[in-house]
Amino acid sequence: MLRKLALLLSFYFIAAGSYAQQMDLSKEEPTDFMNGSGKIFVVMAVAVVIVLGLFIYIINLDRKISKLEKERPSKS
Repeated sequence: MLRKLALLLSFYFIAAGSYAQQMDLSKEEPTDFMNGSGKIFVVMAVAVVIVLGLFIYIINLDRKISKLEKERPSKS
């Protein structure tokens, strides 16, 4: 399960990186206020913390379920 999750994450980040846009730093547009003021880094940090929290929760939940499945006697 953990190996599949790692593989899925790696594919996600590869795909996300392929859609990234190149920024031209020689000119700054007025609509680029999030990046110009540094707030984009705060937004990205919050998003990363939320995603990491969800993955940690899923991994812990998977471990608990696996432990309960091992403790439960099989009916077959």
